[in-house]
Amino acid sequence: MTVRVERVVEVPADRDAVWSFVADPDQRARAISVVRDYEEAADGTTTWHVALPIPVIDRTIAVETEETAREAPRYVSFVGRSRAMRVRGEHELDATDGGTRLTSRFTVDGRLPGVERYFQGRLDEELDNLEGALAAHLGIDAGEIA
Repeated sequence: MTVRVERVVEVPADRDAVWSFVADPDQRARAISVVRDYEEAADGTTTWHVALPIPVIDRTIAVETEETAREAPRYVSFVGRSRAMRVRGEHELDATDGGTRLTSRFTVDGRLPGVERYFQGRLDEELDNLEGALAAHLGIDAGEIA
């Protein structure tokens, strides 16, 4: 089973300001609750150390993450691979009269038992975390992102 989520929100900030957050691998990693640590390599890849509270995993898992597309300031996509899962994410930004329409899509393909079930119930919460971190980055109240 594959878990997918898509969310479209209106952000009261210009597209360049929103782009500075979603295009930054550090910002994305810090916003995800299960990421315990991360490190950037000179080649632009990022390794996320993920702790999933499921029985078959008793330590953090290294998820090698790399961007697969970047069209500043409109679109960025990335993929993360590990023995436990494959994660695909993308952010699409469209300028609007009141700011920016941000469309975020995430797909998780579990490779170990329990991974997909864990994310099935929590992927929406992770998008909430991402939006909260974006609001903090922009210096606005999270309730302003609708």
